[in-house]
Amino acid sequence: MVRVNYQQAIEFLGTFNDTERGRQVFNNPAMSLDSMHRLFHRLDDPQQGRRTVHITGSKGKGSIAGMLESVFLRAKYRTAMFTSPHLHSYRERFRFGGESIPEPEFASALDGIRESIDEEQSASNGGVSTFGILTALFFSLARMHVPRVDWQIVEVGLGGQFDATNVFEETDLVIIAPISLEHTAILGSTVEDIARDKAGIVKAGSLCVLSPQTESSVAEIIKARCDDVGADFMYVSDSYRAEVIERFPYGQTFRVTGAEASRELRTSMLGRHQVDNAMTVVAAVVALRARGHTIPDEALSTGLARARIRGRMEVLGQNPLVVADGAHNPASAGVLARTLQEYFEWRKCFFVLGCASDKDAQGIGFKIAKLAEMIICCNFDSPRAKDPLTMVQEVGFLGPLAVVEESVADAIDTALTHARESDLICITGSLYVVAAARAFLLGQSTSA
Repeated sequence: MVRVNYQQAIEFLGTFNDTERGRQVFNNPAMSLDSMHRLFHRLDDPQQGRRTVHITGSKGKGSIAGMLESVFLRAKYRTAMFTSPHLHSYRERFRFGGESIPEPEFASALDGIRESIDEEQSASNGGVSTFGILTALFFSLARMHVPRVDWQIVEVGLGGQFDATNVFEETDLVIIAPISLEHTAILGSTVEDIARDKAGIVKAGSLCVLSPQTESSVAEIIKARCDDVGADFMYVSDSYRAEVIERFPYGQTFRVTGAEASRELRTSMLGRHQVDNAMTVVAAVVALRARGHTIPDEALSTGLARARIRGRMEVLGQNPLVVADGAHNPASAGVLARTLQEYFEWRKCFFVLGCASDKDAQGIGFKIAKLAEMIICCNFDSPRAKDPLTMVQEVGFLGPLAVVEESVADAIDTALTHARESDLICITGSLYVVAAARAFLLGQSTSA
């Protein structure tokens, strides 16, 4: 019997440190991996006992996870998937069979592990985090769904080696998405440092698939890790090529060529980067087949075609065209700018920009300034939000008019006031901003 309701469960999560939301309840900077292992031991290691895909990277890991989930489902596998962050509800992070879990199940499962959480919180002197609890909750739910789970797909929260999800004795498949500079205060000041940290999720016996990278040193570092621990290594760029055939505002068709076949595929997700993400999934599926897993070509093509990820180049309105994308660093902003030019037709472009305080707003500004008629810097509902007045100082010298609004809704209204039907409004900088935009334009609730 459920002893707490969903709102009470969310309130309970709010009593712990949460770096995503800038909430520091206890002095501990983050939940240690040792603490995660102790918590999992109290719960009888719910992460074990299922085929596992572990995914890390600086950008693209959520899209790859969603694509692979869609392919597995079309191959008639039963899936459990854990991703982060969410747009509107914590429940989005927990997908079973492609569906978010209901509120009563979320509340009941959290209530079921609460005693172990409280014990670890006391033992670690306040070292438990919201993300650590959510990670433990997912695996507890996955165990409860056995035998209805064939594959669990787990996206790393931050980094790799010391991430709360790095709790497996073994994994079947590790996918490492493109790596770039991010969280340098935590992960390291160079791409190579970050690659070494992310390589820490590779286990003995794993199949490690590395997405195309901009830095050749990344492949060398990941391969060295695989050699050290005894994992199979595949660098997608060594064996596969992809080319875009047609681009549309609602999707694209592309061809992926590998040693064993050439495939014409399609996806509703926009951008050349999504073609590379899809190519990575193709490479992973072919490699899994070689290990004896049954994934028909029809499941691969249909799964890629039907995969959809909200908040990634998502069209939210027409006349003027409104597009939202959670590009949160200069590398992602560069991809965003290129995609806007390649996939849409527009006269002038108005950017709504909101960034977290630790993000490089100026670097993002450099990537979008040449396209912008106006950059509207805005606040959003998070203690981590960067002051829009600060952002204006960081991007105001780049050329386009830069103005300030106190909310995402006000910023969108300002853009709509200036934009004509033939123009484009792009909302970016943070998934928090995208979530607020979806709430304002689509009426999607932002309650947790």
